Amino acid sequence: MKKSNAARILDQHHIEYELFSYQVDPNDLSATHAAESLQQNHEIVFKTLVVCDENQRPIVACIPADYELDLKALAKSANCKKCTMLPLKNLLKTTGYLRGGCSPIGMKKQYKTFMHHTALQYDKILISAGLRGLQLYLNPRDLQNIIEIEFENLCIINV
Repeated sequence: MKKSNAARILDQHHIEYELFSYQVDPNDLSATHAAESLQQNHEIVFKTLVVCDENQRPIVACIPADYELDLKALAKSANCKKCTMLPLKNLLKTTGYLRGGCSPIGMKKQYKTFMHHTALQYDKILISAGLRGLQLYLNPRDLQNIIEIEFENLCIINV
């Protein structure tokens, strides 16, 4: 199995993880598809979303696969006036990642990162490994050892 940059960063920091791979459907790059393909509970599969504050500074949010991001809650957590989704055309240039393979680990720059607080209910969660079809299975607290993550209530409700 091919190792991603995010996995190599975890190796450098001696963080335990497993790599899970699944068949990519180019017509469905959603985290719910990843969860179903891996036969995992949607609650433990976290998607990585990138938004911008009012000054166009990127902010990263990781939320469960079938939850919807509450932009007002994220803005409050990030101490900014408002957040809007980063235009998809800017994702690769901003993060170094493609849609469907965006990881909070190993972006071009380390942006302020928030994760929905439910991640702390689990010993391990799945996040993108930075490549489509590849997920990292790791302890959410271990992420705090390599990137600054704040655990907050970021979601409206499951969709």
